[in-house]
Amino acid sequence: MYTIIGGDGKEYGPVTAEQIRSWIAAGRANLETKVKAAGTDPWRTVVEFPELTGAAPAGAGAPVSGAVLSGAARKLNIIGCYERSWALLKANFWPFLGLGVIIAVIFTAFGYTQYSGLFFVTPLLWGVFAAGFYNFFLRRIRGQPATIGDAFAGFSGAFGRLAVAGIVISVFSTVGLICLIVPGIYLIIAYTFTYILSLDKGLGFWEAMETSRKVITRQWWRVLGVILLGIPFLLLGFAAFGVGIFIALPLVIAAFAYAYEDLCNPRR
Repeated sequence: MYTIIGGDGKEYGPVTAEQIRSWIAAGRANLETKVKAAGTDPWRTVVEFPELTGAAPAGAGAPVSGAVLSGAARKLNIIGCYERSWALLKANFWPFLGLGVIIAVIFTAFGYTQYSGLFFVTPLLWGVFAAGFYNFFLRRIRGQPATIGDAFAGFSGAFGRLAVAGIVISVFSTVGLICLIVPGIYLIIAYTFTYILSLDKGLGFWEAMETSRKVITRQWWRVLGVILLGIPFLLLGFAAFGVGIFIALPLVIAAFAYAYEDLCNPRR
């Protein structure tokens, strides 16, 4: 449990770490907010508590075990992912709107390459873009500053392994769909966290793929639920004269980022 000093100078608490994280997401607290853990005397800033910001503790960027992660995570709250995503969107509306426009343009470009017969472009570059998009939203979720440049971190941080992962996942998923369809669908969902795991935790392409598969397999249906729940939001975005998609895309991707945090960075 924790006590914080609000912007009005008053103390609030004791409250849980989850409550403080929700305040950060909603913009009611930030990295400089004063906080102290129950049973301690000194006041410290939020940034000094990794469990409050969601930032990885020291050494957390090292390779991790998918088995350990999947065993540590609680059941994924599908609705909760979108509730927190909506709160984050409201607190960061204009940056999210701007990124939503960029994402929509990039999606359109990928569609054009497929239409033009350049089928290799999507497997080669999709993972690089996806990792960057997740990275932007994760930084905001963790209460860290994030700029548009962070949405393209995949090009500078892990281009090679992200490109290889995209190609391998595309091959595996295609073969699975051709064979029995069901294996292909399973793999498409199971590898959802591959790209952000590679960028966020510095994993090699195969280790990131296997970690994602092991983590998600344990809660595969719930992760599928997050995907399916995003479809109505995207359809509504298109229905709103197409403009609503600029809001729907950040909302859905941020919900996936919350799902990643819940399953791959489980709280103590």
